[in-house]
Amino acid sequence: MFRIISGKWKAKKIAAPKNFDVRPTTDFAKEALFSILENKYDMQSISVLDLFAGIGSISFELASRGCQDVTSVEMNPKHTAFINTTASELDMSLQINVQRGDVFDWLKKFRNKKSFEIVFSDAPFEMEEKKYYELISLVLNNKFLKENGVLIVEHQSRMKLEHPNLVDTRKYGNVSFSFFDPNKEDNQEL
Repeated sequence: MFRIISGKWKAKKIAAPKNFDVRPTTDFAKEALFSILENKYDMQSISVLDLFAGIGSISFELASRGCQDVTSVEMNPKHTAFINTTASELDMSLQINVQRGDVFDWLKKFRNKKSFEIVFSDAPFEMEEKKYYELISLVLNNKFLKENGVLIVEHQSRMKLEHPNLVDTRKYGNVSFSFFDPNKEDNQEL
């Protein structure tokens, strides 16, 4: 179960079926993340790519806060069906576009097709470290981010992601968010 923290559906609790193997971002971490994002972006005018969307915790938070263009990529058909059904129940179907598929295959297939202000990745914590770097490269090297965009990778705090485009890492308990800037030359703090 997770809760939408703010926006149109503030405090709405969403319960996924018990047999779903998911780890939604904690409320504490999600609040901190959205505090950072809302200082930088107008949620109503941006496009967001939510990779490894799970049961849609981040996608629903974005839509609740007014984001009109959320693309959620998730491989598990039960999870994508859940996101679609819940989006329909919450009147978010026009805001959330669910794409079922392997994130790596999807990124390779859709490279250079559309750019986003935010690309958020919440890969399974057990994913190999080298796959995190493959993901970062696929996003940064294939124009998935606009000039003012940011790639945010959620990962276990004990993992340290070193990369030339890394601009910040914020730790919230055992979860960290690492922020990557698409422009190598002019990295600035978030």
